[in-house]
Amino acid sequence: MGLTGTSLLWAALAFWIVAWAANQRLAGLNLSGAPKVLINLLIPVLFGATLLVLWEGITRGLDVPQVVMPPPSMVWERIVSSTDILWADFQQTFLKAVIAGYVMGCGLGFVVAILVDRSPFWKAGIMPVGNLMSALPIIGIAPIMVMWFGFDWPSKAAVVVVMTFFPMLVNTLAGLNASGQMERDLMHTYASSYPQTLIKLRLPAAMPFIFNALKINSTLALIGAIVAEFFGTPIVGMGFRISTAVGSLNIDLVWAEIFVAALAGSLTYGAIALIERRVTFWHPSNRRAR
Repeated sequence: MGLTGTSLLWAALAFWIVAWAANQRLAGLNLSGAPKVLINLLIPVLFGATLLVLWEGITRGLDVPQVVMPPPSMVWERIVSSTDILWADFQQTFLKAVIAGYVMGCGLGFVVAILVDRSPFWKAGIMPVGNLMSALPIIGIAPIMVMWFGFDWPSKAAVVVVMTFFPMLVNTLAGLNASGQMERDLMHTYASSYPQTLIKLRLPAAMPFIFNALKINSTLALIGAIVAEFFGTPIVGMGFRISTAVGSLNIDLVWAEIFVAALAGSLTYGAIALIERRVTFWHPSNRRAR
C-alpha cells in the first residue's frame, strides 16, 4: 500500500533529514585522488535527489494544485511523452539561436578587445560604454531585434550577440592587463614584438578572465534567447512554448521546458569549466593539493 497525504509528506521530510546528515558526513571526509572526485560528484547528486523527493512529498502530501506546482513525477511524465516537442524547441532555441549568437558575440568581443588594447583612447572610451550596454534590459533589446531581423532564430541570435559581446570585451581587456610589469619588462629585454608578447605572455595571463566571461555568457545566452522568443517567433522554441503553455495552464510542460533549458545550460557551463581546468592548470584556483 503506497504512502499518501500526510504520510508521504513526513516520509519526504525524513528522507531529507537522513540525506542531509549523509551529505554532511561525506563532505567531512578527508580523501584524495579518485575517491575524492567520486565524493565530489556524489554530494550534489544526493542533494539534488533530496530536493526532488522533498518537492514530490510536499506537492502530493499537501495536495498542491498542479497549476501552481506540479510534482516532479508529473513533469517527468510530460518529458517522456513530449520528447518530439522538446527536441524541436531545443533545436530552434539552443542549436540555432544560442550557439550562433554565443560564438559570434564571444568571438567579436574577444577580437575587439585585442584591437582596442593597443589604443589607450579607445580603451578609456569603450569601457564605460561596455558597462552601460551590459546593463541594458533584455525586454528592451528583444523587440528591436525582432523588428530588424524578423521572427525566426536570427533575431534571437542577435539578442544573444548583444548580451555576450560586452562581458567578453570587458573581461578580455581586464585580463590583458593582468600580466605583471616585471614580466612585460622581461619580454621587452628579449626584444619581443607585440604579437610575441601578446601570444606568449598576455593572452595566457588573460585566460582566467576569458573563461570567466565564457561561463557567464553560457547562461546569459540561453536566458536571452528564451526571453527574446516571448516577443515574436515561429510556432516553435523554448520561449514560445513556455509562453503558450502558461496561457493554457499546461504548467507541467512549462517545467519540462525549464528542465531541458537548465540541463543544456548546466552541461554547457560544465564543459567550459572542464576546458578551463585543462587550459589554466597553472592558475592557483586549479592547483590540486599535494
